[in-house]
Amino acid sequence: MFNNLSTLPPDPILGLIAQFNNDLRDRKIDLGVGVYRDSKGETPILESVKLAEKRILESERSKAYVGPLGNAEFNRAMAVLALGKHHPQLESLALVQTPGGCGALRVAAELIKRADANACIWVSDPTWGNHVPLLAGAGVTIKTYPYYDFKNHSICFDSMMDALQQVPAGDLVLLHGCCHNPTGADLSPAQWQAITNLSAENGFVPFIDSAYQGFGNGIAADAYGIRLMCEQLPEVVLALSCSKNFGLYRERVGAVGVLGKGKATVSSHIASIVRGIYSMPPSHGATVVSEILTDEALRRAWVSEVDQMRGRIDSMRKKLVEEVNALGAAGRFDHIAQQQGMFSFLGINKGQVARMAEDHGIYMVDTSRISLAGLNESNMQTFCSALMNVI
Repeated sequence: MFNNLSTLPPDPILGLIAQFNNDLRDRKIDLGVGVYRDSKGETPILESVKLAEKRILESERSKAYVGPLGNAEFNRAMAVLALGKHHPQLESLALVQTPGGCGALRVAAELIKRADANACIWVSDPTWGNHVPLLAGAGVTIKTYPYYDFKNHSICFDSMMDALQQVPAGDLVLLHGCCHNPTGADLSPAQWQAITNLSAENGFVPFIDSAYQGFGNGIAADAYGIRLMCEQLPEVVLALSCSKNFGLYRERVGAVGVLGKGKATVSSHIASIVRGIYSMPPSHGATVVSEILTDEALRRAWVSEVDQMRGRIDSMRKKLVEEVNALGAAGRFDHIAQQQGMFSFLGINKGQVARMAEDHGIYMVDTSRISLAGLNESNMQTFCSALMNVI
């Protein structure tokens, strides 16, 4: 049977990791992998997480399954994190724990297919590289709408709205809640409102992927679009991730949320879908998040750590632009300081990206998307000098 299979090309990001690991140069730099790194180039465990884990290890009495819907306390805490504790639709949101944001996206796609086999999901061009495999793998048709103007390094909002005007009622539009991956260009409050108005008028359903809450403008500010749409629209789908803002990458912690009539009905279908895919979600990471979000002291400590991570990334954005401008870039990369989150496009071509790797040991995706978290005070000058060399 398996003799008929042929070897597939590596995933672009996974292939980049292999290239980086095989490079023996001491001063190599990895700007491809989408994980937060501190000033030492490490991905640390947050102190708030360590404190929560200590409490859990001392008090946990069982490793029994948590059930298909996951940790109920976690689900409630994540609903509050997304919507705010006084949101008018808080009690109407069906929210279920999943294995990471990827699990949330896939479960949502399976639910969409079950609700309407003809529904399409419209994703931004460009979007995160795993959106299409995760969603289309469930059998849902994927379409695209324009989002980013590569020439001007900004959202092409007029073209975006023209395309969304054509989305029929019942289709879904995937939006990035904040810190758009891969562009770093986020919707303004006025643009969120315009899309909300169009959704109300034409009947398409927003599907918001929030993987970086806290990494843009702050915990509450980064939920602006979610809270607005859930307040003003009858149906919204959410995919939430705790990988970045809690640093729980390998624990796979996320949640799928659905706002609409029939919370119990939606939850029953999600439970059925989960039972047929992975049966039960993992417990540890969700318990950690629940412990942090429901304890005031731990929550304050966590918010402070998120603020520090966001501040470090922002400082690297500003430092990069200052350095290359001082070296003669003449404003070419100014857009990076104006964007937010972990990612931005440099705007160099594939040949120049290849030269960055071959000549300087600096690795990034061939679209020139970089993770700003991979930069620090010790490698910034090396990176900027190499960038100026290839352009």
